[in-house]
Amino acid sequence: MTIVHLRRARTSLVLDARGPGLPRVVHWGADLGPLPADELPVLVDATIPPVVPSSFDAPTVLSLLPEASAGWSGRPGLAGHRDGRDWSTAFRLDGVDVVDGGPEPGRVATGGAAVGVPDDERDHGGADAARVTVRAADPGAGLSLTVEITLDAAGLLTLRHRLRNDGDTRYEVRELTPVLPVPAVATELLDLTGRWCRERTPQRHPWPMGAWVREGRHGRTGHDATLLLVAGTPGFGFRHGEVWAVHTAWSGDHVTVAERRPTGEATLGGGELLTPGEIVLDSGEQYATPLLYAAHSATGLDGLSDVLHTHLRARPQHPRTPRPVTLNVWEAVYFDHDLDRLKGLADRAAEVGVERFVLDDGWLQGRRHDRAGLGDWWVDDDVWPDGLQPLIDHVRARGMQFGLWVEPEMVNPDSDLFRAHPDWVLQAPGRLPPEWRHQQVLDLAHPDAYAHLLSRLDAVLTEHDGIAYLKWDHNRDLTEAGHAGRPGVHAQTVAVYRLLDELRARHPGVEIESCSSGGARVDLEILRRTDRVWASDCNDALERLSIQRWTGLLLPPELIGTHVGPERSHTTHRVHDLGFRAVTALFGHHGIEWDISGITATERAELAAWVALHKRLRPLLHSGRVVRVDHPDPAVQAHGVVAQDRSRAVYAVSRLATSVAQVPGTVRLPGLGPARRYAVRLPAGVPEPALLELAPPGWLASEREVTLSGSVLGSVGLQLPALHPEQALLLEVTAVG
Repeated sequence: MTIVHLRRARTSLVLDARGPGLPRVVHWGADLGPLPADELPVLVDATIPPVVPSSFDAPTVLSLLPEASAGWSGRPGLAGHRDGRDWSTAFRLDGVDVVDGGPEPGRVATGGAAVGVPDDERDHGGADAARVTVRAADPGAGLSLTVEITLDAAGLLTLRHRLRNDGDTRYEVRELTPVLPVPAVATELLDLTGRWCRERTPQRHPWPMGAWVREGRHGRTGHDATLLLVAGTPGFGFRHGEVWAVHTAWSGDHVTVAERRPTGEATLGGGELLTPGEIVLDSGEQYATPLLYAAHSATGLDGLSDVLHTHLRARPQHPRTPRPVTLNVWEAVYFDHDLDRLKGLADRAAEVGVERFVLDDGWLQGRRHDRAGLGDWWVDDDVWPDGLQPLIDHVRARGMQFGLWVEPEMVNPDSDLFRAHPDWVLQAPGRLPPEWRHQQVLDLAHPDAYAHLLSRLDAVLTEHDGIAYLKWDHNRDLTEAGHAGRPGVHAQTVAVYRLLDELRARHPGVEIESCSSGGARVDLEILRRTDRVWASDCNDALERLSIQRWTGLLLPPELIGTHVGPERSHTTHRVHDLGFRAVTALFGHHGIEWDISGITATERAELAAWVALHKRLRPLLHSGRVVRVDHPDPAVQAHGVVAQDRSRAVYAVSRLATSVAQVPGTVRLPGLGPARRYAVRLPAGVPEPALLELAPPGWLASEREVTLSGSVLGSVGLQLPALHPEQALLLEVTAVG
């Protein structure tokens, strides 16, 4: 056995795998450099804790799977039993296999043969990722454990456990949660919560002794999902502090936990939240945890985003074509479908530069409102006597792609499908769950229900020429979600993944959006099968600034749907100028969620100008590094995107409310090359924001631009004009010379 040191992109992982028990993570964090082989044992020994009074007689160390048999008294890594037996484990190491190639090789461990990685794992790390596979067993408990660790070229770590039942009788898994240690300097926690139309609300607090446990029991990722659980040094921000973070990649019930023990250990972890009886392994069967993604940054939260965005953009399935400007018709027509009206809306969409036109809910049989028809996946002949093809042809003739809304996992009790197959619904024996939006959930683990749904979705795509996009909705939690009398969330989640995989295999050119009452299904496992997420059903630009800012902590802009809503938001009734709405929607997968058929010619011209600006900036927005400003005024939010070569950048400065100070302060523009000089100007062709000032700041008074070094712009910044509340200033930055 050996000590493994992996290095990628400013990150090191040191694993003590000398046995006889499970390996432990000695270090996960900043790159330690090319340590010589004889220094690794010294490093390991230097981190072994002392023996203190009223404790075990030998030092206890935290392994990859915390076990009571090794002296761990915190949350167990594995909880399970075999009819009340084999409830405690003492795994012993069988072997460690290391594959460590690529452009930044670490030290290849001795004593372990290289092993192949299954094809379905490669997009978690790429060809130049370092991989460690740990094999262990507890013959007394009749269990085998495999731990899979990947450190990819971006510095992103993934961890997964596989548990196999080697015994003759059944073994129930109650919990199997991967965890990673973090050092004592991390004393603050940040995670996210939320609700419908206010997803991704940050919350932070000191990290006390004990466990901070976030459980998602929605049967989907959830509006209140943590997204990232971050631990960091005191006062960490977007651009400063050392931080560690984990993300549980699972679209069903899940748990994310930060635990700090009086014995000195601190851990971050996450996995699937299992209901009693949900995972029971027969002899020879195995259970694999969701992937736990983990990232470290020495430069604050933006450094975490750099790691995650770089990883996501390197995936084979990541969108490579320009993200089409999308118009969704929901807030324009709701359920009132009329071919001529929709054709007119498509004409207006093409005029302002839309590239994808999406028909939302209301096209299927009997679906005139949200209380009936869901599940009957046929085109309604009464509303669409000639089918959808005439609208599809009209949209495509205007140079746009055509997209279609679906909500395949749900069913209305008032539907032909439910009346014919009431047994195809997730439910506890003898009763239906409470209705939610007049819906129940189809049991996709039921073979007949799965086959029917796959055939209908396949038929919709096959029978229509030109459907390029599905808005895949999911509008309720899974409550009392039973399958064949047993808990069914796990099986449902796996079946949804299988359905998406099969449908994409049959129709590889069709893109899919993950929408779930807006932003309730945002995680990296659903995003292996989808091409973007709908961040929220709220299109209020003021609310969206925060929602998009914190969604972007995990996802790059091109994966986040960001649309220009109507003047008056239908979810908050707030009224905003078009410029504020447009700047907010600029930084993402751009689109429109607004009835533009009735707007004035002046509004159409301005909207077209904003769409054209997005298209001009799109190559930068969808490839550059996201930067966010730690501004001292809570009424000011600033963020931007900087080209990878630092030749260009674009920043938005938004005023959320009035400030105590009458004269606004400066705003720093981070991420630029310190030694390079940059011209800063307001973009041409779009209106400027409304201001409350008698004269502009000096740099805007005459030439309307200023040229300064990146170090000055990043350390001193520019004096802001006096923006009215709920206005946004856009700045284009270009290297000169």
